[in-house]
Amino acid sequence: MSTAVIGVSGYTGGELLRLLINHPKTELVGVYGKKSAGKRLTELQPNLVGFEERTIEKPDYLEIGKNADVVFTATPHGIAMKFVPNILEGGAKVIDLSADYRLDDPKIYEKYYKKHESPELKAVYGLPELHRDEIKKAELVANPGCYPTAAVLSLAPLVKENMIKTDPIIIDAKSGTSGAGAKPSKMLHHPACAENIQAYSPTSHRHEPEIAQEIGKLVEDEVGIHFTPHLIPIVRGILSTSHVFMREPSAEEEVLDLYQKFYKNEIFVRVLKALPQVSSVVGSNLCDIGLKSDAKGERFVVISVIDNLIKGASGQAIQNMNLMFGFGEAEGLGEIPLSP
Repeated sequence: MSTAVIGVSGYTGGELLRLLINHPKTELVGVYGKKSAGKRLTELQPNLVGFEERTIEKPDYLEIGKNADVVFTATPHGIAMKFVPNILEGGAKVIDLSADYRLDDPKIYEKYYKKHESPELKAVYGLPELHRDEIKKAELVANPGCYPTAAVLSLAPLVKENMIKTDPIIIDAKSGTSGAGAKPSKMLHHPACAENIQAYSPTSHRHEPEIAQEIGKLVEDEVGIHFTPHLIPIVRGILSTSHVFMREPSAEEEVLDLYQKFYKNEIFVRVLKALPQVSSVVGSNLCDIGLKSDAKGERFVVISVIDNLIKGASGQAIQNMNLMFGFGEAEGLGEIPLSP
């Protein structure tokens, strides 16, 4: 099956290529970028030396759609929506790793990003554990954000079983610096982020409405998500801590059993009796989840961890591709986490 990637200069594009090169069912037929056209791919992704030596091409979106079975778009937010209609017209399926098609309401997208240029296109939200059947039939998949992936997976069992109050749900998340992208900034400058922890967008982060949208679908109602992210001095990984309040007091063992049953058939979700840690998932497409209750069983703290570049981005995109084309869901994603 033929694949193409648009946007190969960043971390998610590079990770996507690394995974695709090792996928047994795919053939990479093109890598594209407007600003990087003409450069050798390995100039931007030196880890691919000896594995993929092609030159980055200037994109002709209609032709790309004609020549590939699936196209991955790993461009900055607000870019893919300009050309995805042309790719679809060419006949390819699209998996977009930006935020352009994640939010169902164009007005909410405009509030947090910019005015949408192709709001008529409706994508399937690409969280396989919750939307597997829709993904299998999709022509356009919106790959979830990294924070929403960790948060929604950690909350879904309790929300779906109506065991918690849906306002407030308090989410405190911490991410490695690769989550902010490859573009240099003062915040990501080594002296600013090494040996430091920073909160950012504490009440208005772009991923808050995305989390609220997906949690709201589980209860078919509006929910009160209160999300604050932090940047921590590691390269990869997200640890998401959710504070939830039960409708009725519950035993910790009962809730843990609920999670184990909910995710028992999910190859990429591990429900742990211990509290999860980032180092146990780095380099993999896994999400680890653990939880603890207070003494009365009225408040639960649910913790999840993922590799933000794999399950939080490129690995999940491959997982979605596998579903869309009838491959084994874990095809090309069998990496055991790194240790140490």
